[in-house]
Amino acid sequence: MIKIAVIGAAGRMGKVLIEAIHLHPQLILGAAVVSESSSLVGVDAGELAGVGKLQIYCTHSLQQVVDDFDLMIDFTTPSLTMRNLEFCVKHQKSMVIGTTGLNAQQKAQLESCAKQIAVVFASNMSVGMNLCFKVLYTIARTLGDDYDVEIIETHHRHKVDAPSGTAISLGEVVANALQRNLKEHAVYGREGIIGPRSQKEIGFETIRAGDVVGDHTVLFANEGERLEITHKASSRMTFAKGATRASAWLENREPGLYNMQDVLDL
Repeated sequence: MIKIAVIGAAGRMGKVLIEAIHLHPQLILGAAVVSESSSLVGVDAGELAGVGKLQIYCTHSLQQVVDDFDLMIDFTTPSLTMRNLEFCVKHQKSMVIGTTGLNAQQKAQLESCAKQIAVVFASNMSVGMNLCFKVLYTIARTLGDDYDVEIIETHHRHKVDAPSGTAISLGEVVANALQRNLKEHAVYGREGIIGPRSQKEIGFETIRAGDVVGDHTVLFANEGERLEITHKASSRMTFAKGATRASAWLENREPGLYNMQDVLDL
């Protein structure tokens, strides 16, 4: 059994991760980490997640549980993820990272650290979304420059980064297929008299509302027809199951930076 540490165990995603680990035949919860100020320090993580007592108690200190896990799952914030990454390198623990919003410097740090430990990093760990990535490349390459491309994403009101990491990944897939530089051709929202749309724009529209877990649509439009590829996540469990699948896949892997396309053999 692979012993897993969940970071942010008291959060929406953390609780679902604990449940998914509990259901996975190859994994077992080894540690549940919460913030130092949390009132849940000392609470049984299984009861917190609604799966019954696991006798794993929430802690604010990774150092206290360093011998209790083999792999860490982190869906938190960029700065915290980077600190946890350094901890895992120091103690030779593998990582599954679903944190979004990393900047260029943090991504470079991630690449450097992955030379020393095995890491799966993905903007979206849903199996369905990763199939979308695969199919989308073929669609974009086939349609070519004749079709306008717009990416629309919707998330809950609490999400702090925009566009979502998944939306950016969708844009990168399309840009690569069309041999475009996303940094040069991305347009993030429009307002006022902006003039006609340029042929090679890849547009992004961001919606934040209510409790939407995550909806993403890539729209290809030409005169006379539209093609829409849409993925809708109705539960965080889809991401948690992807993370646990990645965790099991990482067992005995050599150091390196992997993604869900590797995990799913796509």
